[in-house]
Amino acid sequence: MAKKDRGGRITLKNIIPKNLLQVILLLLLVVNVGLFTFWLRGKKIGQKSPQTYSEVAELSGKQFTFKDLSNYFSALAQDKGAEYGFEVLKRTELPPNIDMHLLAHVVGDILFKQQGLEGISVCTHDFRNACSHSIVVGLFLEEGEGALDKIAETCRQAPGGSGAYTMCFHGLGHGVLAYTGYEMEKAVELCKKTGTSEYNNAEYVQCVGGVTMEMTGGVHDIALWQEKSKVYFKDDDPLYPCNADFMPDEVKSMCYVYLTPHLLQLAGADIGFPTQEDYKTAFPYCDRLPKDDGANRDACYGGFGKEFVVLAQDRDIRKIDQINEKQMKDVYDWCLLADNRGGSAACMIHAMNSLYWGGENDRDAAIGFCGVMTEPYYQKSCYMGLINAVSFYIDDYDYREGFCQELPDGYREDCQQRLTLKN
Repeated sequence: MAKKDRGGRITLKNIIPKNLLQVILLLLLVVNVGLFTFWLRGKKIGQKSPQTYSEVAELSGKQFTFKDLSNYFSALAQDKGAEYGFEVLKRTELPPNIDMHLLAHVVGDILFKQQGLEGISVCTHDFRNACSHSIVVGLFLEEGEGALDKIAETCRQAPGGSGAYTMCFHGLGHGVLAYTGYEMEKAVELCKKTGTSEYNNAEYVQCVGGVTMEMTGGVHDIALWQEKSKVYFKDDDPLYPCNADFMPDEVKSMCYVYLTPHLLQLAGADIGFPTQEDYKTAFPYCDRLPKDDGANRDACYGGFGKEFVVLAQDRDIRKIDQINEKQMKDVYDWCLLADNRGGSAACMIHAMNSLYWGGENDRDAAIGFCGVMTEPYYQKSCYMGLINAVSFYIDDYDYREGFCQELPDGYREDCQQRLTLKN
């Protein structure tokens, strides 16, 4: 018989034994937690994005200088974290001709301060590997030559495909030059210490590329760069310092690839808005290289192609592989301004490689670029160059087979012979 409390009321406590009551209350708690979890999970599934990134609307469509944006993203990365800053930078519609690679370096430098080497785990290959570049540059500027082994290990974790490791050393080259006080001779010697037989010294070669690129822009110390650039750039010798005695033969080609901005400046170009007339004036500097120095001539002319791909898209490297047909034709026409077959072909091949970016980008862009070429010689050079790039960077059989099927009939058999037929 149910018991009544002192007020004469029948209660749950009086009906159910004490230990059974505890079990029921525990089960009710578990059920309520489960329902709440299910509700919360459903709420998350319904969300479109965990972040709203309100800064995107604040910035998009407005006019800013590079300095304005550099200051803005520096403050944002410090306030909300560099990882958040990168996400905003990915999504924001910015004015044309903003150097997105350098702007991403601004955010990446703060990422290193916040997370150190661990920051490379949140890097992506967006912005042409600017994030991983900042990590290794930051470490080198902090610890110097003693950090080279640690940097090599960090570069092995760089995001991207098979080319990401060696391209990481390009970023290091920027820091090496700044570390040496913009003394190129010392920087080249330091780069030499990074090379390994495993990669045929590609680390060393890429590092010198970064040194040369830093020498054309002085990102890390503008004042010191302006002083030293007078030593390393000569009006009466446009190809210096790439042809200097201190530049070893094995890295000269990479130096020429990154010398292009200097050649354009010598031609009188506004480096932010060069014109076709500037290209016509600058190309002949490469012709000063001897005709029998094919590798260096190709590198010099090829450097223009690398720049043209970026210039055709107003320097927005976030969408390199979204290049449209008009922009492809612009790059093709600009390369023809070299006014010699070898130089134009080298320009086009380097442009194609810039679009393909070691397999990091959608291959449709590189295939499409070769397809806009109207002269058979250039088209064949482009497609064969692309087949070589896929052979070097991509091991996946299905990728290779699919790639060959996407080429025009005249190149499909050569592609299959090179990439898909087993020896």
